[in-house]
Amino acid sequence: MRRPPPLAFGHVSILHAVADGNRFGFDIMDSTGLTSGTVYPALDKLESLGYLGSHWEDARTARRDKRPPRRYFDLTPAGAAVLAEALKRYKNLKPVSLAAWKIRPSQA
Repeated sequence: MRRPPPLAFGHVSILHAVADGNRFGFDIMDSTGLTSGTVYPALDKLESLGYLGSHWEDARTARRDKRPPRRYFDLTPAGAAVLAEALKRYKNLKPVSLAAWKIRPSQA
C-alpha cells in the first residue's frame, strides 16, 4: 500500500487544532486563522482520508442554546499518526499531546 503524500500546512493545522481540543468549525477557524472556505472542505477531506471522525450534536442541545447543531470532529488514530509525523516538519506548531491516541511525536 502506498503512503499518502504529506499534508499541506492548512490540513496539518486543522488536525493540530482538533488534537488541541477545538472540535467544531468555528473553534477550528479561530484556532487556525483559516477561513470557512478553507476549513470546511479540509474537514471533509480529512474525514474522507480517515484522519478525522465526526458526529452531530443532539438538536435539543442546540435549540436550548439557540443556535444550529454543531458537527464535532475527533482525531482518529491514523490522524494522530499523520499529525505526529507532520509536527516533525512544521516546527512552528506548538507541541500537542497525542497520548490519548497512544502516539508520541518521537514515535512517528
